[in-house]
Amino acid sequence: MKRILFISFFTISSLVLVGCGVYSFTGGSTGDAKTLQVDFFPNQASLIEPILSQRFTQDLQDLFLRQTNLTLTKSNGDLYFSGEITGYRVTPMSANSNQTASQNRLTITVNVRYENKKDEKKDFEQQFSFYSDFAANAQLSGGVLEAALDEILERITQDIFNASVGGW
Repeated sequence: MKRILFISFFTISSLVLVGCGVYSFTGGSTGDAKTLQVDFFPNQASLIEPILSQRFTQDLQDLFLRQTNLTLTKSNGDLYFSGEITGYRVTPMSANSNQTASQNRLTITVNVRYENKKDEKKDFEQQFSFYSDFAANAQLSGGVLEAALDEILERITQDIFNASVGGW
């Protein structure tokens, strides 16, 4: 009886371990890829935020390094990201009774080219965009800008992750 129980336990444990080896809790599947290359994303928007290019590039690299087992490389990466920031705009969103804006929206758009050198069917070029609303009487600097960038870049980088290796 103990022997049958032991064999059953061993078989179930083996199946669970093998099954979990294929599945990633982040939802990302990198296939046979071992390396990641993320080129610098220059800001080609009509309005320029000086820190945006560096911050976006770094956030994208960090997300992939945290959620996958890929190694960052400067050239010949199995997964390769390039592109540019194409939009950075502030628009009024809602008006109050004095016909002035009571809320503004910062929208950032990024054009991304993705190459999967292990599976070329997964390559794409796509624009990703997201926004953050802030009070119209607040200056888009300091903490307000930092909070807006945190929200926008987290969403855009996660969308890029999902589109490239997330299988969404």
